Amino acid sequence: MFTIISYDIVDDKRRTKVMKLLKGYGTRVQYSVFECILNPGEFSRLGRELRELIDQDVDSVRCYRLDADAVERIAIYGIGRVSSEPTHYLV
Repeated sequence: MFTIISYDIVDDKRRTKVMKLLKGYGTRVQYSVFECILNPGEFSRLGRELRELIDQDVDSVRCYRLDADAVERIAIYGIGRVSSEPTHYLV
């Protein structure tokens, strides 16, 4: 399922770790926003990995799961396009 993940991580070291983790799952479309295509197992695994990396008292990660109809309604103004194929594959 198409998933938009945004994050606000207070600590630079944790932020870098989260960014590197997310690069393995999808495409970075803005500084702290990724677009990913994740099946239920990948989404669950990513959630566990994120919870291990962040400080849940001060950091925030938001995951928006969009169905095909919602993806069709995404509007982008300026440069960029909606990711259609992942740039990374997990094996």
